[in-house]
Amino acid sequence: MTTSASPPDIPGAVAVSDVASAANAIIDELERAVIGKRDVLHQLLVGVLAGGHILFEDLPGLAKTLIARSFAQVTDMDFARIQFTPDLVPADITGSTIYNPGTGSGVFTPGPVFANLVLGDEINRAPPKTQAAVLEAMEERQVTIDGVSHPLPTPFTVIATQNPIEQGGTYPLPEAQLDRFLLKLSVGYPATTDETTILLQRVARQQEQIELRKVVSGRQLHAMQRAVETVHVDRSVAEYIVGLVADTRDNTKLQAGASPRGALGLLKAARAHAALSARDFVTPDDVREMAAPTLSHRLVLDPDEWLRGTDPAEFVHGALSRVPAPPTIRPSGNEPTSMHDR
Repeated sequence: MTTSASPPDIPGAVAVSDVASAANAIIDELERAVIGKRDVLHQLLVGVLAGGHILFEDLPGLAKTLIARSFAQVTDMDFARIQFTPDLVPADITGSTIYNPGTGSGVFTPGPVFANLVLGDEINRAPPKTQAAVLEAMEERQVTIDGVSHPLPTPFTVIATQNPIEQGGTYPLPEAQLDRFLLKLSVGYPATTDETTILLQRVARQQEQIELRKVVSGRQLHAMQRAVETVHVDRSVAEYIVGLVADTRDNTKLQAGASPRGALGLLKAARAHAALSARDFVTPDDVREMAAPTLSHRLVLDPDEWLRGTDPAEFVHGALSRVPAPPTIRPSGNEPTSMHDR
């Protein structure tokens, strides 16, 4: 059973500095279960605070499911896990209307998607029709059954996983669905010392599961998301984002560059990254930090590049090297704030 600690005092309206403090406390607690992956946990929190959904693509056994379950525990959110399989049907996700002979009418029975945090495990193992069942939920925060719309709880986040191997019997996510994930992340193997720590901690606690403390409530997490919306974005930074996206569209080695949704996604991710850095304004460095995980999965490679196994992130890094970054401007002035931006 999860024990509770006193969470930070986060009122209905919070300052960006409160967001950064609570975020560090969340990551500190998550690191009790996920060893040596603070950068990944940081990016996950960026995605959640930006109000987006996250796709983890990595090899089996690298703690993707553990990260999602642990995040739900630490933020005290309702958690649902959906194991995607070839025989899964949309109603298994969204729920369905069941006829009640006693009343002579249908009663809606919610599916597992009606949770604050939904883990879609191995999402590419279900057929496209089933994958599409989560599209409305991800974009509209609602599910429509028999012409009736049912709102999803707030906050609402989908964390999906897929493996880059064992592609037999899988259905690659179409571009339209990939575009609805704010970030695509990879966990990677742990360092040798971190993996040794994982083993020794497992021996010491004498049980499989680790008990994590609640750091913030779902209501407090939603207040943190609202605070991110107050982070200032200078026009020059917005133009920088547009310039990066436009560079991907002009690249002849890509069939399709990032869409306007990608530009908006990078804007949201950069604001959340700034908030986690205790800043109430976005810098070009925030944009550069979040560009690859936000834009890479939205690019459609030319067939030749796909056959070569080119990583789409290379095209994002190429755009970052070509598009000049503006100086960092504080909201109250025009002076650069770092040597990198001078």
